[in-house]
Amino acid sequence: MCELFGMSASQAIHIRRELAEFRQRGGLVADNPDGWGLAWRINGIFLLAKEPRPAFRSTLFEDLGSALHSSLVIAHVRKANFPPVNTPNNTHPFQRACCGKDWVFAHNGLVPDIIPMEDSNTCQVCRPSGETDSEYAFCHLLSHVSRQFHNACGNDITTSFSTLATASELIASHGKFNFLMSDGGHLIAYGHDRLHYLERHTATTSSVMIATEPLSTDEYWMPFAAGELRIYRSGRLVEQIHTPQTPILEQANA
Repeated sequence: MCELFGMSASQAIHIRRELAEFRQRGGLVADNPDGWGLAWRINGIFLLAKEPRPAFRSTLFEDLGSALHSSLVIAHVRKANFPPVNTPNNTHPFQRACCGKDWVFAHNGLVPDIIPMEDSNTCQVCRPSGETDSEYAFCHLLSHVSRQFHNACGNDITTSFSTLATASELIASHGKFNFLMSDGGHLIAYGHDRLHYLERHTATTSSVMIATEPLSTDEYWMPFAAGELRIYRSGRLVEQIHTPQTPILEQANA
Protein backbone atom coordinates (compact mmCIF):
# COMPACT_ATOMS: atom_id res chain seq x y z
CA MET A 1 0.00 0.00 0.00
CA CYS A 2 2.19 2.86 -1.31
CA GLU A 3 5.58 3.84 0.09
CA LEU A 4 7.12 7.16 1.06
CA PHE A 5 10.63 8.58 1.02
CA GLY A 6 11.84 11.96 2.22
CA MET A 7 15.13 13.71 2.86
CA SER A 8 16.18 16.94 4.56
CA ALA A 9 19.80 18.09 4.76
CA SER A 10 21.84 21.10 5.82
CA GLN A 11 23.17 21.42 2.27
CA ALA A 12 22.41 19.97 -1.15
CA ILE A 13 23.55 16.34 -1.35
CA HIS A 14 23.29 13.37 -3.69
CA ILE A 15 21.13 10.43 -2.54
CA ARG A 16 21.66 8.05 -5.47
CA ARG A 17 21.79 4.92 -3.32
CA GLU A 18 18.53 5.64 -1.48
CA LEU A 19 16.61 6.71 -4.59
CA ALA A 20 17.86 3.68 -6.53
CA GLU A 21 16.58 1.39 -3.76
CA PHE A 22 13.31 3.30 -3.48
CA ARG A 23 12.80 3.07 -7.24
CA GLN A 24 12.81 -0.73 -6.95
CA ARG A 25 9.93 -0.47 -4.45
CA GLY A 26 7.83 0.83 -7.32
CA GLY A 27 6.70 -2.55 -8.65
CA LEU A 28 9.82 -4.74 -8.56
CA VAL A 29 10.52 -5.70 -4.93
CA ALA A 30 7.23 -4.33 -3.55
CA ASP A 31 3.69 -4.19 -4.90
CA ASN A 32 3.53 -0.47 -5.75
CA PRO A 33 3.36 -0.46 -9.58
CA ASP A 34 0.78 2.27 -10.14
CA GLY A 35 2.82 5.45 -10.39
CA TRP A 36 5.71 7.39 -8.92
CA GLY A 37 6.52 10.96 -8.10
CA LEU A 38 9.50 12.99 -6.99
CA ALA A 39 9.57 16.54 -5.61
CA TRP A 40 12.84 18.30 -4.85
CA ARG A 41 13.82 21.79 -3.78
CA ILE A 42 16.33 23.69 -5.89
CA ASN A 43 17.08 27.42 -6.12
CA GLY A 44 14.28 28.18 -3.67
CA ILE A 45 11.47 26.39 -5.52
CA PHE A 46 10.05 22.88 -5.72
CA LEU A 47 10.39 20.94 -8.96
CA LEU A 48 8.02 18.01 -9.49
CA ALA A 49 8.20 14.98 -11.78
CA LYS A 50 5.78 12.06 -11.81
CA GLU A 51 4.38 9.33 -14.03
CA PRO A 52 1.39 6.96 -13.64
CA ARG A 53 3.59 3.92 -14.40
CA PRO A 54 5.91 1.60 -12.44
CA ALA A 55 8.92 3.40 -11.00
CA PHE A 56 11.28 0.49 -11.58
CA ARG A 57 10.62 0.72 -15.33
CA SER A 58 11.00 4.50 -15.52
CA THR A 59 14.15 5.83 -17.15
CA LEU A 60 13.08 9.31 -16.03
CA PHE A 61 13.13 8.26 -12.37
CA GLU A 62 16.46 6.50 -12.91
CA ASP A 63 18.00 9.58 -14.54
CA LEU A 64 16.65 11.96 -11.90
CA GLY A 65 17.82 9.71 -9.06
CA SER A 66 21.33 9.63 -10.48
CA ALA A 67 21.63 13.38 -11.02
CA LEU A 68 19.46 14.93 -8.29
CA HIS A 69 21.34 17.30 -5.94
CA SER A 70 19.07 18.85 -3.33
CA SER A 71 18.60 19.55 0.36
CA LEU A 72 14.89 18.65 0.45
CA VAL A 73 13.15 15.73 -1.29
CA ILE A 74 9.79 13.96 -1.10
CA ALA A 75 9.12 10.83 -3.19
CA HIS A 76 6.28 8.33 -3.51
CA VAL A 77 5.50 5.03 -5.22
CA ARG A 78 1.83 4.18 -5.53
CA LYS A 79 -0.40 1.18 -5.05
CA ALA A 80 -3.71 2.35 -6.50
CA ASN A 81 -6.42 1.44 -4.00
CA PHE A 82 -8.61 4.51 -3.75
CA PRO A 83 -9.39 4.94 -6.53
CA PRO A 84 -7.82 2.08 -8.50
CA VAL A 85 -7.13 4.46 -11.40
CA ASN A 86 -3.67 5.42 -12.71
CA THR A 87 -3.60 9.01 -13.93
CA PRO A 88 -1.15 11.89 -13.50
CA ASN A 89 -3.66 13.71 -11.27
CA ASN A 90 -3.88 10.69 -8.95
CA THR A 91 -0.10 10.35 -8.70
CA HIS A 92 1.73 11.70 -5.62
CA PRO A 93 3.26 14.03 -4.53
CA PHE A 94 0.69 16.79 -4.77
CA GLN A 95 1.61 20.46 -4.81
CA ARG A 96 -0.32 23.54 -3.68
CA ALA A 97 0.32 27.15 -2.66
CA CYS A 98 -1.01 28.19 0.75
CA CYS A 99 -0.27 31.03 3.14
CA GLY A 100 2.62 32.31 1.07
CA LYS A 101 4.31 28.89 0.98
CA ASP A 102 4.73 26.22 -1.70
CA TRP A 103 3.58 22.90 -0.19
CA VAL A 104 4.06 19.31 -1.34
CA PHE A 105 2.45 16.20 0.15
CA ALA A 106 2.51 12.42 -0.26
CA HIS A 107 0.50 9.82 1.66
CA ASN A 108 0.55 6.15 2.56
CA GLY A 109 -2.65 4.55 3.85
CA LEU A 110 -6.38 4.66 3.26
CA VAL A 111 -8.78 7.33 4.60
CA PRO A 112 -11.81 7.44 2.25
CA ASP A 113 -13.95 9.16 4.91
CA ILE A 114 -11.89 12.31 4.38
CA ILE A 115 -13.68 12.95 1.06
CA PRO A 116 -17.10 13.78 2.54
CA MET A 117 -15.35 15.55 5.43
CA GLU A 118 -13.49 17.87 3.06
CA ASP A 119 -16.53 18.28 0.78
CA SER A 120 -18.44 19.66 3.79
CA ASN A 121 -15.51 21.83 4.94
CA THR A 122 -16.59 25.47 4.99
CA CYS A 123 -12.95 26.69 5.06
CA GLN A 124 -11.61 25.05 1.90
CA VAL A 125 -8.41 26.51 0.47
CA CYS A 126 -8.01 24.12 -2.47
CA ARG A 127 -9.88 21.51 -4.48
CA PRO A 128 -8.34 18.20 -5.56
CA SER A 129 -7.44 17.87 -9.22
CA GLY A 130 -7.64 14.06 -8.93
CA GLU A 131 -9.81 11.53 -7.12
CA THR A 132 -7.60 10.20 -4.34
CA ASP A 133 -8.42 10.34 -0.65
CA SER A 134 -4.80 11.44 -0.26
CA GLU A 135 -5.27 14.69 -2.14
CA TYR A 136 -8.49 15.39 -0.23
CA ALA A 137 -6.53 14.86 3.00
CA PHE A 138 -3.85 17.29 1.76
CA CYS A 139 -6.42 19.99 1.10
CA HIS A 140 -8.02 19.30 4.48
CA LEU A 141 -4.68 19.75 6.27
CA LEU A 142 -4.01 22.98 4.38
CA SER A 143 -7.40 24.34 5.43
CA HIS A 144 -6.33 23.88 9.08
CA VAL A 145 -2.95 25.48 8.35
CA SER A 146 -4.65 28.43 6.66
CA ARG A 147 -7.10 28.95 9.50
CA GLN A 148 -4.33 28.91 12.10
CA PHE A 149 -2.06 31.09 9.94
CA HIS A 150 -4.62 33.84 9.61
CA ASN A 151 -5.45 33.70 13.33
CA ALA A 152 -1.82 33.63 14.52
CA CYS A 153 -0.14 36.71 15.91
CA GLY A 154 2.34 37.83 13.27
CA ASN A 155 1.19 35.09 10.87
CA ASP A 156 4.03 32.77 11.97
CA ILE A 157 3.60 29.56 9.94
CA THR A 158 5.71 27.56 12.40
CA THR A 159 2.93 27.82 14.95
CA SER A 160 0.86 25.57 12.67
CA PHE A 161 2.72 22.38 13.68
CA SER A 162 0.48 21.70 16.68
CA THR A 163 -2.53 22.38 14.45
CA LEU A 164 -1.17 19.90 11.88
CA ALA A 165 -0.71 17.30 14.62
CA THR A 166 -4.31 17.67 15.80
CA ALA A 167 -5.69 17.52 12.25
CA SER A 168 -3.49 14.49 11.43
CA GLU A 169 -4.75 12.62 14.48
CA LEU A 170 -8.35 13.32 13.44
CA ILE A 171 -7.80 12.02 9.90
CA ALA A 172 -5.84 8.99 11.17
CA SER A 173 -8.80 7.99 13.34
CA HIS A 174 -10.68 7.24 10.11
CA GLY A 175 -8.18 4.75 8.68
CA LYS A 176 -4.42 4.64 8.05
CA PHE A 177 -2.60 7.92 7.61
CA ASN A 178 1.16 8.21 7.20
CA PHE A 179 2.43 11.21 5.26
CA LEU A 180 5.33 13.42 4.25
CA MET A 181 4.74 17.12 3.75
CA SER A 182 6.84 20.23 3.22
CA ASP A 183 6.33 23.97 3.20
CA GLY A 184 9.57 24.44 1.29
CA GLY A 185 11.70 24.76 4.41
CA HIS A 186 10.61 21.97 6.73
CA LEU A 187 10.21 18.24 6.16
CA ILE A 188 7.10 17.23 8.10
CA ALA A 189 6.50 13.52 8.71
CA TYR A 190 3.55 11.86 10.44
CA GLY A 191 3.84 8.19 11.34
CA HIS A 192 0.46 6.69 12.16
CA ASP A 193 1.51 3.04 11.93
CA ARG A 194 4.44 2.60 9.49
CA LEU A 195 7.35 5.02 9.06
CA HIS A 196 11.11 4.98 9.82
CA TYR A 197 13.88 7.59 10.04
CA LEU A 198 17.65 7.61 9.75
CA GLU A 199 19.64 10.60 10.99
CA ARG A 200 23.22 11.24 9.87
CA HIS A 201 25.48 13.91 11.32
CA THR A 202 29.05 14.58 10.20
CA ALA A 203 31.47 17.47 10.68
CA THR A 204 30.07 19.13 7.56
CA THR A 205 26.51 17.88 7.00
CA SER A 206 23.39 16.95 8.92
CA SER A 207 20.69 14.95 7.17
CA VAL A 208 17.68 12.75 7.79
CA MET A 209 16.11 10.11 5.58
CA ILE A 210 12.52 9.04 6.18
CA ALA A 211 10.96 5.99 4.53
CA THR A 212 8.02 3.69 4.93
CA GLU A 213 10.43 0.76 5.22
CA PRO A 214 14.22 0.96 5.77
CA LEU A 215 16.16 1.41 2.54
CA SER A 216 19.41 -0.12 3.78
CA THR A 217 20.52 -2.90 6.11
CA ASP A 218 23.90 -1.53 7.18
CA GLU A 219 22.44 1.38 9.18
CA TYR A 220 19.83 1.41 11.94
CA TRP A 221 16.54 2.97 10.89
CA MET A 222 14.39 3.96 13.86
CA PRO A 223 10.62 3.37 13.75
CA PHE A 224 8.26 6.23 14.45
CA ALA A 225 6.14 5.90 17.53
CA ALA A 226 2.47 5.47 16.71
CA GLY A 227 0.99 8.90 16.11
CA GLU A 228 4.34 10.72 16.06
CA LEU A 229 4.82 13.96 14.12
CA ARG A 230 8.48 14.86 13.45
CA ILE A 231 9.51 18.17 11.88
CA TYR A 232 12.99 18.64 10.41
CA ARG A 233 14.73 21.68 9.02
CA SER A 234 18.14 21.49 7.32
CA GLY A 235 18.53 17.90 8.45
CA ARG A 236 17.90 18.51 12.15
CA LEU A 237 14.85 17.78 14.28
CA VAL A 238 13.19 21.05 15.32
CA GLU A 239 9.92 19.75 16.77
CA GLN A 240 8.42 16.44 17.83
CA ILE A 241 4.76 15.93 18.78
CA HIS A 242 3.11 12.71 19.94
CA THR A 243 -0.61 12.60 19.19
CA PRO A 244 -2.95 10.34 21.15
CA GLN A 245 -3.93 7.24 19.21
CA THR A 246 -7.71 7.00 19.03
CA PRO A 247 -9.50 3.82 17.85
CA ILE A 248 -10.02 3.64 14.11
CA LEU A 249 -13.61 4.50 13.30
CA GLU A 250 -15.60 1.81 11.56
CA GLN A 251 -16.40 2.65 7.97
CA ALA A 252 -19.96 2.28 6.78
CA ASN A 253 -19.00 -0.10 3.97
CA ALA A 254 -16.46 -2.14 5.95
